[in-house]
Parts: sequence; C-alpha cells; structure tokens
Amino acid sequence: MEIFRTVSSVPATAKRRVLVPTMGALHRGHGELIRIAREAAGSDGEVAVSIFVNPLQFAPGGDFEKYPRPETDDEEFCRSADVDLIFRPSPEEMYASDFSVSVEETSLSNTLCGKSRPGHFRGVCTVVAKLFHILTPDAAVFGEKDFQQLAIIRRMVRDVNFPIEIIGAPTVREADGLACSSRNQYLSQTERQQAPALRAALLEAQRLAAQGERAAPIILDAARKVIATAPLARIDYLELVNAETLQPIESVQPNSLVALAVFFGQTRLIDNIRLP
Repeated sequence: MEIFRTVSSVPATAKRRVLVPTMGALHRGHGELIRIAREAAGSDGEVAVSIFVNPLQFAPGGDFEKYPRPETDDEEFCRSADVDLIFRPSPEEMYASDFSVSVEETSLSNTLCGKSRPGHFRGVCTVVAKLFHILTPDAAVFGEKDFQQLAIIRRMVRDVNFPIEIIGAPTVREADGLACSSRNQYLSQTERQQAPALRAALLEAQRLAAQGERAAPIILDAARKVIATAPLARIDYLELVNAETLQPIESVQPNSLVALAVFFGQTRLIDNIRLP
C-alpha cells in the first residue's frame, strides 16, 4: 500500500481504479465500502481511499476542529483491508489560499440536510470533483446512509459528464440497528443507549406502509412518537420524500423514502429507509 500526500505525486494507472472517498476515522461501514470497491476493481484493478477532512463541508462553529483524525489507525485499517493507495492531502494542498471556484448542485441539495446545512453540499461536490480529477477513478463507492449525498454525486457526475461509475453501498449497522458513523463516538453512554430509536422509528414507518398506510402525516407521526421514547433526541428533520427528486410528498408512492436527522446533544445522526 502506498500513501500520497500531494496532488502531483498521485500516479496515473492503466488499471481499473475504484475510489472510496472518506474523511477518515474509519469503521466497519468504511470496510464494507472498501470491500465493494475491491469487488468492483476486480483482481487486476486497484482500490484507492482518500482521507481528507474537508473544511468546506463544515459550517462555522461546526465540529471541523474536533473531527477525529486517527491517522495511524486509519492507515492500518486500509492496509488490513487490502487497499492499494491512500491519498491523504492537507487542506492547504487541496485549496489554494485564494481558492475561489466551487461546484454546486442546485436542485437536490435544497431539501433535507441541504436545507438545514446551507453550503454543505457545495463543499461535498467541490471536494469530490477535485478527487475525481486528481485520482481519475473508473468508479467510486458511496454509502446509502448518506442518501442525499449519493443522489447529488450521481447528479453531478451526470451533469458534468464525469466518466465515472457511481456505486451505492447499503448502510452498515451496529447490532442494535444504529447506522455506523464516525460521529457515533461523540455520543455519551446514555445517548448511545437511546440512539437505536432512530432505526426503530424508520422500521415503524416501513411497517405502516407495508400494512397499506399511505398518508405521510400518519406515517411520520408514528415515527416521531418512536423517536420521542429517546428523551435526549432532538429532531432536525423527519420527512417522506420521493427518492429521485428528494422533494417532500404527501403520500407513499413508488420510490418513496423516509429520511431523518436527529441531534443527541451536539451530535447529529442521519438515517433513512425505503418504503414498500
């Protein structure tokens, strides 16, 4: 495994290269992304992992400074997962001091996380576009836990004609259903005990839809009551949306998704579920 820290040092390759973009603090969920990338690369291809805590994704006063950066652990994680290449640049390497050009998606990013975190997806699109140019992958793997991010990256790739296959990976969960996330380590013991209520709420929404309920207010109210069993939970959003447009809908229809973001203290967790 090779580690590169500058843009100019990243080698070109004739092999099929599959990229897993991350912000580090790697966990089992990232391990599954890497496994899928290895499968997509094939026996003759290579897997590249980028590790970059992107300052453009963080709002002023956010957790950029305290975001975990376990450099040695991440490198060992990648080595054990049979990664071929790590790209680990500094912010100064990625953004010039007078940086002034960004990439922005203006439709899918106006709802859900984009609505409550203005500018976040501009930061995501900008850094992912840069990583695509620097590493020139044939494919890239993104997790479905960040459903809106996946949809926006697919749209960016389509609209600016990146010759890159985008592969969605199913959400990896802890034994109690909580979606794996680097931010889970911020949770206190009590918050961690209550956090599985998010998955339980989504399953309740799915159960009602499977039984024939179609009205968004009824489904979302049921999910909200489940979240309320976690006294420390504070809902940022809980919405029923069309999974293609990400726009709110009033009743379950084909390709429907319930998405949520919930705070436990200062820690913001997201999750989603498809409805039948």
